[in-house]
Amino acid sequence: MVDRTVAVLAGGLSHERDVSLRSGRRLSVALRAEGLVVEEWDTDAGLLERLRTQRPDAAIVALHGGEGENGAVQTILEMLDVPYVGTSSQGCRRAWDKPTAKALVADAGFTTPDWVVLPHSTFRELGAQAVLDSMVDTLGLPMILKPDQGGSALGAQVVKDAAEMPGAMVGCFAYGDTVLAEKFVSGVEVAVTVIEGEEGPEALPAVEIVPESGVYDYTARYTAGLTDFFTPARIPDDAAKAVGELAVAVHRQLGLRDISRTDAVITEDGTVHFLAVNPSPGLTETSIVPVAIEAAGSTLGSVFAGLVGRAIARKS
Repeated sequence: MVDRTVAVLAGGLSHERDVSLRSGRRLSVALRAEGLVVEEWDTDAGLLERLRTQRPDAAIVALHGGEGENGAVQTILEMLDVPYVGTSSQGCRRAWDKPTAKALVADAGFTTPDWVVLPHSTFRELGAQAVLDSMVDTLGLPMILKPDQGGSALGAQVVKDAAEMPGAMVGCFAYGDTVLAEKFVSGVEVAVTVIEGEEGPEALPAVEIVPESGVYDYTARYTAGLTDFFTPARIPDDAAKAVGELAVAVHRQLGLRDISRTDAVITEDGTVHFLAVNPSPGLTETSIVPVAIEAAGSTLGSVFAGLVGRAIARKS
């Protein structure tokens, strides 16, 4: 892999631009340590021309939110026949839409919290209060409201009292036109990274997430010191095995590739509840994936250098 040129695509124009740039910088440093020639490219109007005229041996999508996770940039790379690390455009679309991902995982026989999905127009046309009351009657409280698409918990809020519903809905609709309302499940929150190797997808040790505020929101995710991580997670061996199996099954069921991160909650009775999956997980200094890779006895650079090799081999 020495002297291979890798374009790390980061930045973009989503709400998560700054986080993406941090991920891109950290990944670039790690790959250079492995001997690769790394170029950091922003995903702006010059990207297509740059891909054509300065064609890299491979690209890595280090974008978060928007075009980086919904399959748009992946589609561009596929049209230009540029090898890239990460999930295909179709797989990204399945993972990006949270209700679709939950439905596919539920169809595969796994547990996920009950949910309803409603567009903004429903509240206007049928009366906001009547719809909110029905949501509470159906799911109970507490519940969590989140945009049906997007990442980094932007727009997500736990609602414990019905009086909080209108304000939470406003915050949610600031990031999208459709809300995913989900029954809030209390338990140990964990994230499991899946890496593909020669033997197929493999789950790394689960990382337990303990935010200081009690809620793993955007601030808790990206502010150093506001969240404690424990790996391996402080859960029974059978729960650790179950959540690892869930993460690998989700990776396969949704047609993901190379790397993914599955988020789950383990309740007191040991039940593992699927929450969401990210096909382009963060790689910042406060992100979970680097923690899991280190716990598995590897390094960010070596893992991604291996994935670059796999991406190039797919095109050879």
